[in-house]
Amino acid sequence: MMMSEQKNADSIDQFRRYIAERKSELKKQYALLLAQDLSRQQWDGCFQRNVVAALEQAYDEARAYMQTLPFDNTLVPVHMGLSELTRQALTAFDGFVDEFLLFVVDKHRTSCALSNFPDEHKPDNIYVNEVRRDIARLWQNFALDVNGYFLESSYRNSLNP
Repeated sequence: MMMSEQKNADSIDQFRRYIAERKSELKKQYALLLAQDLSRQQWDGCFQRNVVAALEQAYDEARAYMQTLPFDNTLVPVHMGLSELTRQALTAFDGFVDEFLLFVVDKHRTSCALSNFPDEHKPDNIYVNEVRRDIARLWQNFALDVNGYFLESSYRNSLNP
């Protein structure tokens, strides 16, 4: 394996470990946001609002962390506008959202404070799918930003070998 390939493999491994470690932080962040809403008696839409806010923060932090890693994409292939590093980095999130949503729905269903608000206490499939569409928009923006970062740094590297 070439040195740049090893550096990239190490960086991807570091990024995967970071994402795995962030799962518990994401759940804590959600619980904190929910507690803040409950203390302010802001029940309506708290599931959607807090899922989006927690994931938006998690994606922002992941993007910032990824940009600190020593990737070398001088020789990384790009296929149809997608950097191979983007594809590898995004696989770190496999199952991430599903696991988070299971946690959130369970938290809502076991919350006594939400029991008087059936839409929030037991979100139905329509509500959950609406939240999933919001998550899809966040994910799309995140994935495009990650790919843009890798393509831009690849372009800069080609200008300054």
